[in-house]
Amino acid sequence: MESRMINLTIDDQNVTVPEGTTILQAAKQAGIDIPTLCFLKEINEVGDCRMCIVEVEGRKGFATSCIQKVEEGMVVRTHTPNVLEARHVILDLIISNHSKDCLTCTRSGNCELQVLATKFNVLNIEFEGERTEHKIDDLSPSIVRDFNKCILCRRCVAACKNVQEIGAIDCINRGFESCISTVGDHSLNDVNCTFCGQCIEACPTGALHEKETINDVWVKLKDPDTVVLVQTAPAVRVALGEEFGMPIGTNVTGKMVTALKRLGFDKVFDTNTGADFTIMEEANEFVERFKKHDELPMLTSCCPGWIKYIEMNYPELLSHLSSCKSPHQMFGAILKTYYAQKEGIDPEKIYTVSVMPCIAKKFESKRPEMKENGLYDVDNIITTRELSRMIKQANIDFEKLDDSTFDDPMGEATGAAAIFGVTGGVMEAALRTAEDILTGEDLPKIDFKQVRGSQGIKRATVTIAGKPISVVAASGLSNAKQILEEIKSGKANYQFVEIMACPGGCIMGGGQPIKHSKIRAEVDVQKLRANSLYSIDEKSSIRKSHENPVIKKIYNEYLEKPGSYRAEKLLHTKYTKREKYRID
Repeated sequence: MESRMINLTIDDQNVTVPEGTTILQAAKQAGIDIPTLCFLKEINEVGDCRMCIVEVEGRKGFATSCIQKVEEGMVVRTHTPNVLEARHVILDLIISNHSKDCLTCTRSGNCELQVLATKFNVLNIEFEGERTEHKIDDLSPSIVRDFNKCILCRRCVAACKNVQEIGAIDCINRGFESCISTVGDHSLNDVNCTFCGQCIEACPTGALHEKETINDVWVKLKDPDTVVLVQTAPAVRVALGEEFGMPIGTNVTGKMVTALKRLGFDKVFDTNTGADFTIMEEANEFVERFKKHDELPMLTSCCPGWIKYIEMNYPELLSHLSSCKSPHQMFGAILKTYYAQKEGIDPEKIYTVSVMPCIAKKFESKRPEMKENGLYDVDNIITTRELSRMIKQANIDFEKLDDSTFDDPMGEATGAAAIFGVTGGVMEAALRTAEDILTGEDLPKIDFKQVRGSQGIKRATVTIAGKPISVVAASGLSNAKQILEEIKSGKANYQFVEIMACPGGCIMGGGQPIKHSKIRAEVDVQKLRANSLYSIDEKSSIRKSHENPVIKKIYNEYLEKPGSYRAEKLLHTKYTKREKYRID
């Protein structure tokens, strides 16, 4: 049934939109910009900040355009003197209780409050008065929470509660004492936070940001006695360019490698090689389980936010998790054992850095399970955003860099590894190898497009070696919850399940470039980044992990075979029940 069309006038323009459209949406259709701050399309549409107010002819006061629905014959004015003055006052009041350390803030230049203050020429604060002072929560390895920069827009709350269905944060207290915090105002480190970082992506200011560790990297780069090795995740290469003004989804692999070499890293490797190891181990593990009908469905274990979630919320299903470490952890273990041995380097002098699209990786790398011979597999995690800051600190003109290639012998990877960065990619890569293992043939079938797409849950039945296999790929923890409930209740009979904490997978991780809410509303960022990764896969000469010559060589020389004693020791781990709250 078609919606009834509504006719109205906005700033003397005749506009026709479907019934149920908001004034904000109607104005956008007419090419009229209305400023917003708390608004986040389909996530936080509550009208709290009031920046989007407009005047409606014949009505007293202002209408909040992000929630006010259009009506037949409505006459709207978006920039009358009264509206402009009111917006200025609103901004003044917000800024009066906001930290003024913009020059040193991690969001300087990409802060929505800063953009509006500049746009509306807010030069002086008329309402100077008492400011609330809050302690900074920096106890977690992943997230720093600085309420002194919070504007109470509640976008982070909506992302955590409505998108992820975690509810680790909410508005507490009343009136002037209102603030966004956790149960009992405890640290994020002590509550049910999974460190997915979607709250950071939603935040318009610097109230939430990753725990930056680039200073530690700079110290190691200056130490002549330390061999600093860096690896980069697949999702980083299709997002890093955005930090330098390049189009969303641009593949900047070559420039990224050149930049890392200029920064002083001794070797620049590709986490995709680690992803190929993961596929070898995970596909072998799945085939063994599938043959024995043991602990099915098998759940993927690449995403640390998802791992923390299942440990806290569904410990009874932990036996279904693959025992595989994530790709960068596997690669770190290989670098400090096989690579160190081959190159004659003391493992204690190796410092491994992973460039990740994810802030939960910071938490993952410090888990006690991620150690071998007393050494962490990976010593430091920096996000895509942190790498961009390092490049800027070094005064490198990123766009003008020539392309370089990853260093040998650990720089060769397959197209299967590249698609790890997009939801469904881990499963598709694993199925390519699992099918060849089960049939004993090198089959021409490469793509499993049934598990591709932007949907939060993608169910499919794929045929491998003549046998139907029920699979599902889910991204976003609210979707993970739905799948786990299906498994727990026995309503679903899946054999293989991929879960990623962030909606869309790693390409939309909590450490990726933060996009202004208006860009997020108008551009499909997820699709552009995903298409770029699929393009890398399609152009790759090798598209199955088990055909990677580097992988073959290392198994022949060191690991023997997938699932061997040494492979299990270095590349696999175990997970245990974790309490949601650690509150005394």
